[in-house]
Amino acid sequence: MGKYDSRVFQHGTLGQLVPGLFEGTLSVSDLLLHGDFGIGTASGLDGEMILLDHVPYLFQSNGQVRILKGSEKVPFATVHFTQVKDALTVEKMTQAQLGQFILANYPYKNLFFAVKLTGEFEFVKTRAVAKQERPYKTLTQVADEQAVFEANNVSGTLIGYYAPALFHGMAAAGYHLHFLATDHTIGGHLLDFKVANAQVELQPFATVEQHFPDEDQEFLAADIDLSDLHAQIEQAEGQN
Repeated sequence: MGKYDSRVFQHGTLGQLVPGLFEGTLSVSDLLLHGDFGIGTASGLDGEMILLDHVPYLFQSNGQVRILKGSEKVPFATVHFTQVKDALTVEKMTQAQLGQFILANYPYKNLFFAVKLTGEFEFVKTRAVAKQERPYKTLTQVADEQAVFEANNVSGTLIGYYAPALFHGMAAAGYHLHFLATDHTIGGHLLDFKVANAQVELQPFATVEQHFPDEDQEFLAADIDLSDLHAQIEQAEGQN
């Protein structure tokens, strides 16, 4: 298996999306130099990215899936190269039960770690945000206008990350998960799900590589209000 790779790469921060810094600042081709699995969004918040086996799928608010071109840019994304540390099978678990089970049985509560599930889901509920145009709204305003999708008895892949509460703002504290059905009929940011039977893979990270858009003048000039940043992220990420 070779040396264990315990590094995760993130471009941008979730906090910078709160005031509406939605413009892409890193090309997809550059992003893919840092991982073959992950999640993110496209420029203008044009849908939810699900990176699987080095293919950057984008699930859009119209329910369609397309593959991002290398020249397209992302404002925020988290990716890693897969080297599974723990593998297990789970059955009949809700989203809350699965999250609690992982933290109760693996010593990762103070680490960033990747979560991947592949299998059958009794139920999934996802969301995707419509592409935004300038002047951009705030993240919570955009989340209020999201398109919501639901499906029963669907096979697919869940991919995402857990971030410790200490890093809320850089990422979403707790689990941030995306989904793509095998037949591409449903995908996006996961709001709720129940596993029927799935293979779970966990990958903890010792190193987080945080990359900033240091040549983007809009980012460099932005004044980000920290007073209710955490509350706004929780509201936007948990919209259901």
